Amino acid sequence: MWVAILGLSLVAAVASLFYLVSRFKKFLFIRKLAGEKKGLLKLFSWLMLLPLVVYGVFDTVNAIIVLLHLAVFWLIADGIAAVVRSIKRKQRKRLKIDLPYEEERTTDSDEADGDIDGKVADESNEASGRMKPYWLGLTVLVITAVYLGIGWYNAHHVSITKYKVNTEEEIGAEKLRIVQITDSHVGTTFDGEGFAEHMKTVQDLEPDIVVITGDYVDDGSTKKDLIRSCEALGELKTKYGVYFVYGNHDKGYFNSRDFTAEDIENELSKNNVVILQDESILVDDLFYVVGRKDASAENERGGDKGGRKTAQELTDGLDKDRFILMLDHQPTDYDNEAAAGADLVLSGHSHGGQLIPLQFIGQYIIRANNRTYGIEKRKGTTFIVCSGISDWEIDFKTGCISEIVVVDVTAK
Repeated sequence: MWVAILGLSLVAAVASLFYLVSRFKKFLFIRKLAGEKKGLLKLFSWLMLLPLVVYGVFDTVNAIIVLLHLAVFWLIADGIAAVVRSIKRKQRKRLKIDLPYEEERTTDSDEADGDIDGKVADESNEASGRMKPYWLGLTVLVITAVYLGIGWYNAHHVSITKYKVNTEEEIGAEKLRIVQITDSHVGTTFDGEGFAEHMKTVQDLEPDIVVITGDYVDDGSTKKDLIRSCEALGELKTKYGVYFVYGNHDKGYFNSRDFTAEDIENELSKNNVVILQDESILVDDLFYVVGRKDASAENERGGDKGGRKTAQELTDGLDKDRFILMLDHQPTDYDNEAAAGADLVLSGHSHGGQLIPLQFIGQYIIRANNRTYGIEKRKGTTFIVCSGISDWEIDFKTGCISEIVVVDVTAK
């Protein structure tokens, strides 16, 4: 599926290049520079893409994101302009029926001169020696810049999202505060020091327990950032500790990092982070934390032999009168986790949908996850999907925010 998506994205990017060049040549300064020379008109139009090409040399993924957004917004604007032109033509035809012959000729001439982004208007302007600014193109550039600027802010600014969950199970107090961190992909929107700053925010939330639900590091992470981020976790002061489950990116895809999967485990353990791989732990004889292997382990990828246990296998033998907190990176097994008796399941992975319209495609068309973002309840089990504090490669979030999740579990 992802290979198909990548292929379609590359085809769309190439098509966008040629489409945008055809739009750029409408700009007034391009036409003035080129004069009557069509070769120069094409050259200057292609040169308009130079900043994006340079950006792509250093960051190909995000350059493609910008390119596709610009092309889509321009297509929408061209579509709206075409509809407006069609409406104006129909209005002129109706006017011809009612106006005398002399008035018809005057009206047709005036309308043609003011036709929005149409060939008639271009020909009229050239004939009269006047060239008008390409307002539609300028508007699209501004809208795209503002839209992606907001997306950049959403990706780099981490908000706090709070949920309240009631339970009749044992939690050891009137309230249990769980703080969830997920999808930090250290090295994308912040480095190890940046992660440490976010942990200061986590500490200010006064968590009883902190959980990390996968994709902690990525192929672009460095050992230096890994070490610093693990130290930051070790500096957290909590009542019940810090717990970790792996995501699909943590063990790496391309073996291009300067650290190994064993280094991740060693650094986390050194800083008192409890790693759970298809394991459960009874915390202070009060409640359970159940940590699942990532769903990718079912395909024996990344060195996981024998797949992962089912949710039912993980909860068999547990005291169901105690609160069961389950950590599962990918939100793809809701029915089984509900049937297994989990009280609360925390996940990440989906990045909240990341970009419009990906969240709608993932949720309702390809159904990649049971839920893309937010809270849901099934058969007494509460499920929460966090959009994460960062991203994989992409520097923009237009369909969601970056967040730290706080869940206050209250005993009835």
